[in-house]
Amino acid sequence: MSEKTAFIGLGVMGYPMAGFLAKAGHKVTVYNRTTVKAEKWVKEYGGELALTPAGAAKGADYVFACVGNDDDLRSVTTGDDGAFSGMASGTVFVDHTTASAKVARELADAALKLECAFLDAPVSGGQAGAENGVLTVMVGGDEESFAKAEPLISNYAKMIKLLGPVGYGQLTKMVNQICIAGT
Repeated sequence: MSEKTAFIGLGVMGYPMAGFLAKAGHKVTVYNRTTVKAEKWVKEYGGELALTPAGAAKGADYVFACVGNDDDLRSVTTGDDGAFSGMASGTVFVDHTTASAKVARELADAALKLECAFLDAPVSGGQAGAENGVLTVMVGGDEESFAKAEPLISNYAKMIKLLGPVGYGQLTKMVNQICIAGT
């Protein structure tokens, strides 16, 4: 089934992840702070380019993000022209940014006020995992929203696991990073 999606952030991870959604037949609108990169993505994969996160999110059933950090995430969601201002009731926001559990809970509360869902879903597997569609995705959120988003996430992931409520994805990613650093 083809879903209308938005993807915000076309860095080394987001660019191929959004590409897998497009290759699977989903209608993808992309936003990136560097418009040239978004233009390149559209030329390669089709889809549409938006000039703001709100523009990308408008009319989307699912909005994905993969940006740099907490501040970047706040900027593309709740900032001026942020995705949340373009989302309709029922939209599922899937955040692949490696950020804090605190910002995940903050944004989940903001999404809930809009009658939208928020999943914190950081990824592991690096650039190669993103390019080959074999990422591991650690998800925090509610079961219903997870069940809706999982088929889309599976386009670029080999392992997807709901670990608990919002924030648990980020906490699991933190533990993962500590383990990797320690070995």
